[in-house]
Amino acid sequence: MGITVLEIEVANPARPSVAEKINFLVDSGAIYSVVPASVLRKLGIKPLRAKEEFRLADGSKIERRKGIALFRYERKEGGADVIFGEPGDSTLLGALTLEALGLALDPIRRELKPLPMILAGWRPELDRFEVRAALRAKRCETQVIPGERRITFWTTPLFAGC
Repeated sequence: MGITVLEIEVANPARPSVAEKINFLVDSGAIYSVVPASVLRKLGIKPLRAKEEFRLADGSKIERRKGIALFRYERKEGGADVIFGEPGDSTLLGALTLEALGLALDPIRRELKPLPMILAGWRPELDRFEVRAALRAKRCETQVIPGERRITFWTTPLFAGC
């Protein structure tokens, strides 16, 4: 398995013109991105609250501060949570940041691909016959949550905006 490293710009959402280019290890298994705290402080990004607990891949727990940063890659831009990295922490690009940028990691080719930006909709007032017809035509899928109601997610543009 290869390693994917990307140069991404990180900025303070309050001052987006001031940015820092950083090399990130793309880790689609990580939820959050990790940036050295010194870089985040230099950009004026402040932690949201006291330290939070995070679990590492080996099962151990660490405490770090979390904030919000603006990320830019090529022509894409998005805001995401960011962890204030401490000495010894890897600089990681996590899944939330990838999604905010509209990107997904192809795990086989280790390349970034555009992420289909899907807006799911649900209309409780839809007639159940309409829903059944859409299910048969594979234009939507229904998920049943135990103890709750059925939720229908439309998967084609035909029902977008319903």
